[in-house]
Amino acid sequence: MATLLYRLGRGALRRRRLVVALWLVVLVAAGLAAATLRGPTASNFTMPGTESQRALDLLADQFPAASGATGTITVKAPADGQLATPQGQAVVQELVQQASTLPGVVGAVNPFQVGAVTPNGRYALVQVQFATGGDDVTDAQRTAYEQVGAAAKAQGWQVAPGGEVLGGEPEIGSTEALGVLVAAIVLIITFGSLVAAGMTMLNALIGVGAGMAGLFALSGVVQLTSTAPILALMLGLAVGIDYSLFITSRHRQNLLDGLSPEEAVGRAVGTAGSAVVFAGATVVIALAGLAVVDIPFLTVMGLAAAGTVTVAVLVAITLQPALLGFAGRRVLPRRLRTVTATDGTVADEDDTDITDRPAAATTTTEDTNRFGFRWARLITRFRVPVILVGLLGLGLLALPTPDMRLALPGAATAAVGSPARVANDLTVEGFGAGFTGRLAVVVAGDTPAATSAAVPQVTALLQRTENVLAVAPAQLSPDGRTALLGVVPKTGPTDEATETLVHDIRSSVSVIRDADVLLTGVTAIGIDVSEKLSDALPIYLLLVVGLSVLLLMLVFRSLLVPIKAALGFLLTVAATFGITVAVFQQGHLADLVGLDTPGPLISFLPILLIGILFGLAMDYEVFLVSRMREDFVHGESARQATISGMGHGARVVTAAALIMMSVFGGFVFLEDPVIKSMGFALAIGVAIDAFVVRMTIVPAVMSLLGDRAWWLPRWLNRALPNVDIEGEGLRTHLEDKTPTPV
Repeated sequence: MATLLYRLGRGALRRRRLVVALWLVVLVAAGLAAATLRGPTASNFTMPGTESQRALDLLADQFPAASGATGTITVKAPADGQLATPQGQAVVQELVQQASTLPGVVGAVNPFQVGAVTPNGRYALVQVQFATGGDDVTDAQRTAYEQVGAAAKAQGWQVAPGGEVLGGEPEIGSTEALGVLVAAIVLIITFGSLVAAGMTMLNALIGVGAGMAGLFALSGVVQLTSTAPILALMLGLAVGIDYSLFITSRHRQNLLDGLSPEEAVGRAVGTAGSAVVFAGATVVIALAGLAVVDIPFLTVMGLAAAGTVTVAVLVAITLQPALLGFAGRRVLPRRLRTVTATDGTVADEDDTDITDRPAAATTTTEDTNRFGFRWARLITRFRVPVILVGLLGLGLLALPTPDMRLALPGAATAAVGSPARVANDLTVEGFGAGFTGRLAVVVAGDTPAATSAAVPQVTALLQRTENVLAVAPAQLSPDGRTALLGVVPKTGPTDEATETLVHDIRSSVSVIRDADVLLTGVTAIGIDVSEKLSDALPIYLLLVVGLSVLLLMLVFRSLLVPIKAALGFLLTVAATFGITVAVFQQGHLADLVGLDTPGPLISFLPILLIGILFGLAMDYEVFLVSRMREDFVHGESARQATISGMGHGARVVTAAALIMMSVFGGFVFLEDPVIKSMGFALAIGVAIDAFVVRMTIVPAVMSLLGDRAWWLPRWLNRALPNVDIEGEGLRTHLEDKTPTPV
């Protein structure tokens, strides 16, 4: 693979104008396709096979009028008892009339007719039934719904429309640009050259632009959840900058070793590019592997992010060499642009030297990576204490992990001041938390008589169930075969007691034989999704760990290195979960991330985090250990190869980690709590994996293992294909090309 990529890099540089033109055509074409074919994103989380989803499907088929989204308008009078006055009832009646005539609304229920008024006569709930699901409600319909009650508000009443119909796509604003700006500053400091930093950033932005445009173009035929594009943008930016950084860094090193720009690019793509391809492949495989969980919205999220990562890899190994060809030696700091070539002459743009780097280059390289070599020597000297302290520290960070609770996002954790949060808080204030997490029980019989006979039995069972506050009268479908009952819990939708109630209801109604009784509603759907994801988490973790061992065994021709890498990944995941639980669930230091209300983690965060962190962890493992492997197979001792690999890679990996943390951290400042938690967890996970695991524990363990780190049974060595990520085949290829002295 290294030889193939070497040729690709040189070819891209030679035909750089054509390569750049082709990528610009791709970018423009994808942008036009996105503008014309883009479809809406979804905010619901369907889960085929669960009871709650079967109930929704049954309603859509047999009781369409009740299968649409519901809204709840919470009304608060200026004073107690005012709802009981004729004037108060007139205000509410006007609200009901206004809501029932909104576009897309089937009807609205007068709260006085169903008893949805508090005993003190100050709060009321107006139920609004939409004809379509929440994702099919148009922006115009949603805006009209949110503006209901303007006249009442003018009279001093509080009117807060809420419910399923509120939502929409998270807004992307200037906070993410801050992360990109920090990444640019890190690049400038790392390279010491505006040209190198600007070219790396430009390359990444073109890649993420093409990837995101292609994703939006496909959204017209594939339904994306509202968080899928955000995740794709996060990863596309982060890995796009990192992959270009790794190749540019190796290219600069090759220039300092006296190689011509064309040869330097070829070798950079052949060596660092091999690591980029492998690292990108691990990210793509991990994200695409989310499909094995068999959860549609998670599969789409994983594939969307995998697509942008694939584009980032392709851009890094084709467009980056072309751009480096335009830059020549200007990618180096001004003081280093004149370098003595291997034959003693001054290397310039036209040099075509392809000999191996001179021995003197080692001193130059170590001088430019002084911190990395010093750190590596320190770690290998005190390897045992370093390992013990690292394990103890990560273990302490992981302590909150067993307390992790999962749930789908709800209005209770929405940003303070948002319409959904205002409606939720007002409902809780007047009626209690249970009214924000109402359940729906669907009773479906073969005949109207069977359904009518089952409804009283179901109602009695529900009323006797612990933690049920109220059961609303049944609504019958036009044919009388399907009935819908509302159930109000005493506790909120994310409360553990509500989760217990869902299971208790399903258990109690299972005795009904003459009709199908199914429990659904937003709260039940959220519980079903969370439980299915929790059940899938160990399977996916096992798949990812097994995959990491297999892939790293293939790359490093070692048995112990992959096992060490997998264990390090598990440490990263545990510590990341622990910190995220402490901040977002338990509320410690929540103010620092702008979190208004702590609560359970979003249900798909753990499994998504495992997939992404696995890919990123393998990135750093490959970029550091592949250089150790490269120096080891080229004749250095195991200890010196560890120091050399860390010395050469520490500066670049540090910059790469800081860039990823900056990009992910930019999303922490968004108001959306789901995106906020994703950005935080990814930023923390990268920091732990890069600085604690890969750059501290890994070299300490490698130094402790010595030559044993590279042991592989002979039969297994013969069975595994040789992917040559360390460039041994490329080295042989270059030596064969070098003319023999006369």
